[in-house]
Amino acid sequence: MSAEQLLAAARRAGIRIALAESCTGGMICAALTDIAGSSDVIERGFVTYSNLAKQQMLGVRADTLARFGAVSEQVAREMAQGALAHSDAQLAVSVTGIAGPGGSEHKPEGRVCFGLADARGVHSETVEFGPLGRASVRAASVDHALGLLLRALRGDQP
Repeated sequence: MSAEQLLAAARRAGIRIALAESCTGGMICAALTDIAGSSDVIERGFVTYSNLAKQQMLGVRADTLARFGAVSEQVAREMAQGALAHSDAQLAVSVTGIAGPGGSEHKPEGRVCFGLADARGVHSETVEFGPLGRASVRAASVDHALGLLLRALRGDQP
């Protein structure tokens, strides 16, 4: 899957995309905006590394963060929904995870939660990339997010 394919599919569908990123720190947006002409598809990107930023910029509820933690499907869902609500995009993806080093027994290094929101609703999933190292977990997260977006644009149900 390539960023070029994703941009082409979004153009064909007339869809604009918003991105809500935590552990990837804007890498998904960078992968797409590195391509000339991407401004007709990429509506905006939110880098919400802190919990406060997730709340202020995306409307993630403090209660959700307190109950489930930042690395959870519940937060990923609210991040994706917030990206749609705070943009003029029709499709949004979110990512929050533990890139490493470190982690815990309950939230190990390499656990990344994704959210995908559009007019049909919101989907979330967790991927356990494992302790690949920070750079590799982040790169794998970017690839996975791009794949989620492309499948959504093709009409494949997540």
